[in-house]
Parts: sequence; structure tokens; C-alpha cells
Amino acid sequence: MDAALRCANFEERRDKALELFAEKGFGQVSMRELAAHLGLTAGSLYHHFPSKQHLLFDLIEELYEELLATLTPRRRAQPQTLGEVIKAHWALHAERPLQFRLAERDLCCLSGEQQARIGQLRQQYESALLRLLAPGTTLCSKALQASAHVTANLLNSLPGWLQASQLQEAQGLVLMESLLLGGIERALQPDAV
Repeated sequence: MDAALRCANFEERRDKALELFAEKGFGQVSMRELAAHLGLTAGSLYHHFPSKQHLLFDLIEELYEELLATLTPRRRAQPQTLGEVIKAHWALHAERPLQFRLAERDLCCLSGEQQARIGQLRQQYESALLRLLAPGTTLCSKALQASAHVTANLLNSLPGWLQASQLQEAQGLVLMESLLLGGIERALQPDAV
């Protein structure tokens, strides 16, 4: 079997595992059930994935790396706008809704070391978001850090909520930007922080 086919098979199995975890919850899926869902024997599952927990970590880590990439423009002359970030989050949520569900619901199923790695990625993401929202401000203010945390949660949740309400994409993007800008402007007023 050539490398391209092995890679495609790995990705297909990974996607099927993601669907099962998202549907039932990570803790409710046994190794035997996961193997059967992937069309493997329980013993051969370990040849494809080191562990069920490692697979969950990989899926959540990938999402946070993608989120961080939405805030890290590549070689741009102009700073990124909040509208561009919102649009990127909307698209990522539409592309990976199951990973958002896992990251929100099943993060606690990871080991302490894995949770610490996700925490580092989350901190990088929130710091990059804060630099976008409040350029030139100090990152050590507890109120600013809390604002970045809340804004990150909204950016990661609003697309799913709005897409479920069956708003057109343009309407959802305008509503997200209005909600976020209103909250940010109020929270970042000098007397608020």
C-alpha cells in the first residue's frame, strides 16, 4: 500500500472516530466499539492509534492550532480586522463542528499533560486575540485577559448557535460582529478595565 493511500485511510478512520466521539461522547465509547466502528479488530486498532485518549488529544490539538492560525496572518502588510477573524471562525466552525463539540465537552477526558498542552495553545490564541482587539495594551491586566477569554468563547460558540438558527451566512457574520464589537467596546473602556 503506498503512502498516499495509507494517509487517506488514516484520515478516513480519524474522521469516523471523530463522528463516533461527537455522537456518543468520548467516555461512552469503548475501544472495542471504536475498533468495530472503524472496521478494525481491537488489537489492530493500536497499530493505527496509540490510544483512544491520544486520538482525542490529536483532534482537539488540531482544532486549537487551526484557531490560532486564524489569528496569525501570514505576511500581511495590513493588520487583520475583527471582521476577517469572525469570517475565519465562521468558516472553521462550518468545516469542523464536531471538533468544536469535542473541545468543549470532552477536554476533561485528556491527561493532565495533554490538558496543559491545550491550555498553552488556548493561552496563545487568547493572547493573539487580545493583541488584535486591544493593540498596545498590557497583556497582564486580569480584566483584559478575562475579556480575551470571553471573546474567544464567543468566537468559538456563536457560529454554531447562529448556524443552528438557520441564518444566512451574511446575516450571521453581521450579527456576530455587532455582538462582539459591542461587548468589546464596552469591556475595554478605560474605566471598565
